[in-house]
Amino acid sequence: MSVREFKLPDPGEGLTEAEIVTWNVKVGDTVKVNDIVVEIETAKSLVELPVPFAGTVTSLLVNEGDTVEVGTPIIAVDTSGGAPASVQASVEASVQDAPPAGAVEPGIEGSPAPKLVAAARAAAAEEEIEEGKIGGTTSTGRTAVLVGYGVKQTEAKRRPRKGGAADLVAPAAPAPAAPTPAAPAAPAPAAPAPVAREGGARALAKPPVRKLAKDLGIDLAQVAGSGEGGIITRADVEAHTTGAAGAESTEAAGAAGATQPAYRAPVVQRSGERETRIPIKGVRKMTAQAMVGSAFTAPHVTEWVTIDATATMELVERLKKDREFADVKVTPLLVLAKAMCVAVRRHPEINATWDEANQEIVVKHYVNLGIAAATPRGLIVPNIKDAEQLSMRELAEAIGSLTATAREGRTQPAEMSGGTITITNVGVFGVDTGTPIINPGESAILAFGAIRRMPWVVTGADGTESIEPRWVTQLALSFDHRLVDGELGSKFIADVGAILADPARGLVWG
Repeated sequence: MSVREFKLPDPGEGLTEAEIVTWNVKVGDTVKVNDIVVEIETAKSLVELPVPFAGTVTSLLVNEGDTVEVGTPIIAVDTSGGAPASVQASVEASVQDAPPAGAVEPGIEGSPAPKLVAAARAAAAEEEIEEGKIGGTTSTGRTAVLVGYGVKQTEAKRRPRKGGAADLVAPAAPAPAAPTPAAPAAPAPAAPAPVAREGGARALAKPPVRKLAKDLGIDLAQVAGSGEGGIITRADVEAHTTGAAGAESTEAAGAAGATQPAYRAPVVQRSGERETRIPIKGVRKMTAQAMVGSAFTAPHVTEWVTIDATATMELVERLKKDREFADVKVTPLLVLAKAMCVAVRRHPEINATWDEANQEIVVKHYVNLGIAAATPRGLIVPNIKDAEQLSMRELAEAIGSLTATAREGRTQPAEMSGGTITITNVGVFGVDTGTPIINPGESAILAFGAIRRMPWVVTGADGTESIEPRWVTQLALSFDHRLVDGELGSKFIADVGAILADPARGLVWG
């Protein structure tokens, strides 16, 4: 038997670890080159990983919910064309005997994540494990991390597995238990039987549906798919939840076998419990670190302007009826994005970054326009590359694509890197404005408030004034005062507001 390990690859962007979200294969499955075997979540995005070789899966070396470092073996595959039954049985037995997540085998100080290398244990009695191969460690016992980032000298730390909602919720203050008469134990509900599928194929579902099922603690193998080709839809999962409420327990899920990683139950507020604890990880963890770094590194200044955006609303309505924009979404955000690009052209120093190491201000002659997006995974800021070169129609397409990808949780790290200036659209939540924190590596961020009907003093062509109901909004610009002074910030936000008040200015200035 020739067993090869697939190690967690470097996801890029300086990331050193990732969480195992969903395994798409199980022990005994046959895989081909580039088959998607696992979905991982980094601090920036969800990523599907293809396996680089073909064969039979002998072991899943880490469980769903585990956080592992780059270079850690995550799956073992027999590439010799099939594993003997005796070896396969040994592999499955060794998986059941594997240590829990977070444990470190004795005598391997500074080693990577726990050694859940079942295939290595099964073959240990038959052949010597060479250094750097299945389950082996280097002669120095060091932990390999990202190329260019050196070697990690301390023991690798892992986040402990979550067994369910009970592990995440702080218990209420203990009270002495009152004696109660013994009651006959109710029979445990039988676990739902897996849905029979042709050829024993695994359940088919798109990543957002898999995430929903995972959050609800549902095994997709027990859900019948109503979509084309038997694909499980969101409605199927929700219907299964309604029909099977209370029928499963975390113990039943764990009894499915160690080779099938346990599904984690969602965080639920229970009656009488006063606190709920949610692990800080993934996007939320990265966002927190970035915002703290930005707030305490760049001296923030925020300026506000209130404008009459009636002309922008009228333009939006005209564009919605224009055949050129028939198949794209047109919103005031589109007009603001174009106004930002025009204003950057007039004031290029706003589109810059502070290089502390070289003591330089780096002015960018391109606009990678970031759009802050609230997703189920947290706040992310993908950006539109070279937005200043796009037409209004192309910009609308780019915003639509960016938004759809973010909602599906498919935004990749490259789409969130290299931003130069950002928009945060707080108006969609009915918020008037705010004091946004600058995205790290940039010098300014603009908050776009809600557009409301409000009384406004309107000056007529003859100079007379009247009070009329108009569409009014507020803009708030936060900027890094190390490289953007008050004059530059004021001129920039004034120009953006002027274009929203009279979009024709964009033609003159653009």
